[in-house]
Amino acid sequence: MRDVIDQLDAWTADGRRSAVATVVSVKRSAPRPPGAKMAVADDGAVAGAVSGGCVEGAVVAVAEEVLAGGPPRLLHFGIADEEAWDVGLPCGGEIDVWVGTLDDAPGRAFAQLAREDGRGALVTRLDDGAHLLVRPGAQRLGGLGDAALDDEAALVAEELAWAERSERRTLTGDVEVLVDVTAPAPRLIIFGAVDHSAALCTLARAARWRPFVVDPRGRFATRERFPDAEAIVVKWPAEAFAELGGIDRATSIAVLTHDPKLDDAALEIALASDAGYIGAMGSRRAQEARRERLLERGLTDEDLERISAPIGLDLGGVTAEETALSIMAELVAVRRGHPGGRLRDASGRIHEVGA
Repeated sequence: MRDVIDQLDAWTADGRRSAVATVVSVKRSAPRPPGAKMAVADDGAVAGAVSGGCVEGAVVAVAEEVLAGGPPRLLHFGIADEEAWDVGLPCGGEIDVWVGTLDDAPGRAFAQLAREDGRGALVTRLDDGAHLLVRPGAQRLGGLGDAALDDEAALVAEELAWAERSERRTLTGDVEVLVDVTAPAPRLIIFGAVDHSAALCTLARAARWRPFVVDPRGRFATRERFPDAEAIVVKWPAEAFAELGGIDRATSIAVLTHDPKLDDAALEIALASDAGYIGAMGSRRAQEARRERLLERGLTDEDLERISAPIGLDLGGVTAEETALSIMAELVAVRRGHPGGRLRDASGRIHEVGA
């Protein structure tokens, strides 16, 4: 949603109406994942894409029908290999695309959530277009026509909102829905104003993460040293976490200080949270010493199993930049649920984009 929201806003400001096409599900080698969007204005202007150019023309035609008063529609492009070039999907994949508007209250609220960089999901019935907006821990807006169905959809929506993944789901009664998720860029809290942290901030920015640097030593934690950090917090871990709004499931934590006073304090707080990833730098000897200290502070072996230490994938990196690359690679692998090995040694799809 965030990919097209600026253009939708610009069209609205100019008095133009718009429809939105969303990829619902894909099979085989379709080029865009569920949730990918294309917006179509009532004057024919287009923003975004649902297939990388393969079926956009057909989707635009249906969007124009919807804008003219027609009902929302679910489109299926099932491309046999021998027909692929004729239809425009030379990859031989299949995609389903939902074409509708966001003119009702849940749709408008979903667009506003994307503007605000918030987290939530718009659940759309794929038979009649009914909308239910779900925000984790917040009230719902709209409905799917049945209270029990709304409850079931809300559970699925909250699960996927935290997984940051849009999906087609089948609910009770064979009711098919699109759970369309919007979420802020993932957050990375880095403890330690060291050279590795500066390189990690740069790579995190390039990967569209939001890096924050924490270190109580103001002499080292400066904007000049960390130009790519979203913010620099010159406080001890407990105060820093509070200032940054706490730790949720979409927060990753990298402890790089080599200072037991900072390392242990940050890890103890992180392990009591829902953090999606906790990593710590240091040699294997340093890791063992840290483990003993944390056990003495009352943590358990089960707690310590959550720490990825030594941090990063085994790339053999030597420089600060190469070390940062190994850390960032592990962060991406964990976020996407992959082991992080070599693609040549893996089987199955390279990109998990649907059923």
